[in-house]
Amino acid sequence: MKISILALIVLALATAVSAAPLIKVSAVQMRSDPQLGNNVKKICGYIKTLASQGTQILVFPECALTSYDVAIIKKASQAEVEAAIGSIAEACKASKVYAIVGAPSFRPDGKLFNSAVVISPDGRIIERYHKVHLVEDWAQPGDHLALFDIAGTKGTIIICHDERYPELVRLPVIAGARIIFYISSESGVKEESKIDPYRAQIQARAEENCVWVVHSNCPANDDLSGSHGQSRIIKPDGNIVREAAMFEEEVVTADLDVARANGAYARNSLNASFLKAFWDAGLKLFENK
Repeated sequence: MKISILALIVLALATAVSAAPLIKVSAVQMRSDPQLGNNVKKICGYIKTLASQGTQILVFPECALTSYDVAIIKKASQAEVEAAIGSIAEACKASKVYAIVGAPSFRPDGKLFNSAVVISPDGRIIERYHKVHLVEDWAQPGDHLALFDIAGTKGTIIICHDERYPELVRLPVIAGARIIFYISSESGVKEESKIDPYRAQIQARAEENCVWVVHSNCPANDDLSGSHGQSRIIKPDGNIVREAAMFEEEVVTADLDVARANGAYARNSLNASFLKAFWDAGLKLFENK
């Protein structure tokens, strides 16, 4: 039986896709403690346990290191925060996993960023992304978009309110990102009208770019303070693979087939020739990444 060259190419591509390694990720929906040291122990505990179960990338909520309490954030010193991050980095190195942790970052002038720190399996900080679009008054707006190598692919990050700004995702995807890490401490359950739009917005970021989204949010508290949970992992077609409950501390885990994240719709943006100069200007932000 003769097989055409085209059929052989299709078969080869299908085989390559099916043979592509999966990346096991876990979105940790955790409640932070007022004591920074307790949060470090908790995060390191998750790292050790989930790494033993095969997780390669762990994602923790916005301000997981300190909690989202402004008084606690402002009380923490730069030395304390960096020592805490150092302890988490040692845990990543011991367990050979990546971790993305929400934490404040200090500028040389003492001002703060609301940041996401990406730590590699060898204990290095490979990205420190700062939230660009703020609703809090204690932080300065971020100064760059994230694009970094992680577990054999490329990723980017957005933080909470950033999800409402599609360009913060589309530009990194055009530049090569295939997993979007989204960390948040969203509005609480009392603001019920916001809950469905939160889900819709982040599903849109996945589907409109054809990429995976891994979202870690804080759970709601029994007194209805805090956020509203629902940490989730979203497929490149916008459908939710796993989603956490509202009030529980829990872990949402999935195996990501990165071959399914081709960034197609984002890359198709380049086909509008009259917008080429616009996209070229945006992509210059990644020249050194």
